[in-house]
Amino acid sequence: MNKIEFWKDGEYTYPLAFDFRPNLRPYLLDDGETHPCILVLPGGGYAVVVPPEGELVAKRFNELGYSCFVMTYTTNQLMREPVMEQAMKDLARAVRFVRKNASEYRIDPSKLYVCGFSAAGHVCGSLCDYWSEIEDTDPDYKDISCRPDAAILSYPVITSGEYAHKDSFRFLLGADIYDREDDEAKYLLDRYSLEKHVRADNPPCFVWQTEEDNLVPVKNSYLYADALKEAGVKYEHKTFPHGFHGLSVPNDDWAQGRHGEPYTAEQSFALVKAIKEGLIEAPEEGAESLLGFLGPFPYDPDFHGFPDVCVWPEMADRFLKSLGE
Repeated sequence: MNKIEFWKDGEYTYPLAFDFRPNLRPYLLDDGETHPCILVLPGGGYAVVVPPEGELVAKRFNELGYSCFVMTYTTNQLMREPVMEQAMKDLARAVRFVRKNASEYRIDPSKLYVCGFSAAGHVCGSLCDYWSEIEDTDPDYKDISCRPDAAILSYPVITSGEYAHKDSFRFLLGADIYDREDDEAKYLLDRYSLEKHVRADNPPCFVWQTEEDNLVPVKNSYLYADALKEAGVKYEHKTFPHGFHGLSVPNDDWAQGRHGEPYTAEQSFALVKAIKEGLIEAPEEGAESLLGFLGPFPYDPDFHGFPDVCVWPEMADRFLKSLGE
């Protein structure tokens, strides 16, 4: 599968990237027609980018008539170099890149959507809140909008406050962000508490989560939905009564760990390589511990999924189609 890098030489400078660059993997419909497009961003707490929320999701939306790209963006697995704005800027450039090349990919540039899971929901929500502030100095992209036409936020990290998934914010803003009381820390926690910064020109948004989410409190979804409503942004908010965090598309492939090639772990592979080459100090657990999130994935033969949760892509599809009505 072709890897598409959208940062040019010298543009991407995240210190712990080594030979990794953010990239897209295409899942394009090949029927000669022009299609809407979804950029799929797997989650991982701003520490990693997990495979189960990539290819499975793209293929499901292919079945619904969308061309897709799975995006691997900047993370901070060692919690040594905060991500800050880099992941949001990665996504902004990716949106511009796909729009610029829409005709080549047979994509409708006015129907370009983003879909983020967990912390990647925060990446997508950040772009929704701040798209108008993200300038691109590259002449190839500076006049192309990075505003998504809509967003799908799946069990998203939203708030840095009472209901925060604090580790996501530690990887994003610094390991000590909740221990500091200085003005900069207060500013960053406020800026990235996304429910506080929704505006009337935010893109329409489909938000979903399970009430039983065991990692990111479901209140995150409610806070963002309430902010969208208050700002007059078109939205749909769905919570399912049962299910745990990270369900992605909970079909049999998901349950058996058939998530496709682990290309979303490229930055982790680059870190392991750098450690083995002596370019960076290893964590106490050792270099290979950085790849533990790749599995193996236990399979329960009695797993029958969550049939109600499995319908969220169809619900999102109906929402996206409604935007043109």
